[in-house]
Amino acid sequence: MRVWLLPVLFGLSSQAFAEACVVHSQGDQVDVKICQQNVNIPKQMFHDGFCQPQLKGQKVDVSYAEQCPAGSFGVCRNARVGSTPYQQDIHYYGVASDAHYLKPFCEKQSKGKWMDR
Repeated sequence: MRVWLLPVLFGLSSQAFAEACVVHSQGDQVDVKICQQNVNIPKQMFHDGFCQPQLKGQKVDVSYAEQCPAGSFGVCRNARVGSTPYQQDIHYYGVASDAHYLKPFCEKQSKGKWMDR
């Protein structure tokens, strides 16, 4: 194997590992848990921006994993943030009836594809 191919192969293999953050926020009558699975956001931007929500009046706990844990009731695939080209899969946990509100938001605002679990 040619030496110049090694960095290319290692670069591709490092991108094969998924990257996700689990965000759990709690406040007055609010207890929300989601997981954001990175699709094409630059790693540092995903870690420092997308996984660091600023939610006034809420306690926010963020943890990182290779992929989102099982048990979500729905996923918004390839969700976009605003007009950026960046995409992520957002997994929702908790009250399944919230899908009634989350699905239209996913499809219209985030330009994603809703998938029930």
